[in-house]
Amino acid sequence: MPWQPRDLMDTKREFVELALQEGANRRELCRRFGIGAKAAYALLARYAQEGDGAFKPRSRRPHASPLRTPAAMEETLLELRRDHPAWGGRKLARRLAELGHRDVPSAATVTAILHRHGLITPAASAAAQHWQRFEHPEPNALWQIDFKGDFAAGQGRCYPLTVLDDHSRFNLALQACSGVATTTVQPHLAQVFQRYGLPVRLNADNGAPWGSPRLPGHGLSELSVWLIRLGIRVSHSAPYHPQTNGKIERFHRSLKAEVLAGRSFADLQQAQSAFERWRGVYNHERPHDALDLQTPARRYRPSPRSYPQTLPPIDYPDEDTVAVVTWNGEVTFKGNKLRVSSALLKLPIAFRADATRDGCYDVFFCHHRFMRLDLSALNAAG
Repeated sequence: MPWQPRDLMDTKREFVELALQEGANRRELCRRFGIGAKAAYALLARYAQEGDGAFKPRSRRPHASPLRTPAAMEETLLELRRDHPAWGGRKLARRLAELGHRDVPSAATVTAILHRHGLITPAASAAAQHWQRFEHPEPNALWQIDFKGDFAAGQGRCYPLTVLDDHSRFNLALQACSGVATTTVQPHLAQVFQRYGLPVRLNADNGAPWGSPRLPGHGLSELSVWLIRLGIRVSHSAPYHPQTNGKIERFHRSLKAEVLAGRSFADLQQAQSAFERWRGVYNHERPHDALDLQTPARRYRPSPRSYPQTLPPIDYPDEDTVAVVTWNGEVTFKGNKLRVSSALLKLPIAFRADATRDGCYDVFFCHHRFMRLDLSALNAAG
């Protein structure tokens, strides 16, 4: 099967970087990218000989030019800055070196050149802060998911759906959506899972379509039920504390500064085209300060947990008491009618006794504990 024409350069580059990861399953990558092994190995061979030239037209401008003068290097630097006006000295110096330029100035010199040309304001310098976030030690241990607000796109609204890997900051999805309903989000997530596999945990904000432990239904929305059935651990940011989803919030700042600021889009398709161009730059070209100026793609590798063709069966230990949720999200347990979640309609849940406290039960859906039940307190209130 040939390479698909959509985002051809970025798709090839993404495939190569993932295929060259230590322990990569290249046959599985070919399946996820929808290409044949012959085409994949031909691309890897070209990349070994030509580097990034394997992804680009033969007529592209060469990466290296040993005869360039310092003035020409400065102009190259300024051109790269014009392409990426939000990048600072460290990112620009790193990217020029990655592109093969010789005698690249130091990051401090690049910053001085930007100042001299009036491209860094004093306010921007004061706002630049370096600090270390906690990160998970491996890719796919945690993904963060959210919408980047919304904005007008022609006659409707655009809701950018974003998914980010916590360890590598690799952007797994940047999709221009017409709304935030589960019927919109779930197909896009399925495509992400098909290409990159399943994460161990997915952290979301509170509210639709993710659900929230503080809302009726114990945080179990239709979307979260689907994710849990896939074996993914679902968690939510602390209410009014968006920093618990901090990496994706920082990603949104970059998206706003480098794509959305000062622009308008005629429709969702135009917005998506802009998103796809920038996503390739962000993942494969833009050095990331928090990654020691590596690109996210160099730290990411696909999950070994493949997306299943069908949802796995729901099983519980023999010692659990299992009940099926009926209409209105209700279930009966030991003579008590309980309201759990309408998203669990016709699905089995399990009541697991607490060995340390009589009359107390933890209530599970698959691996997810979503409710604590104290029968003595319930009977006293009744």
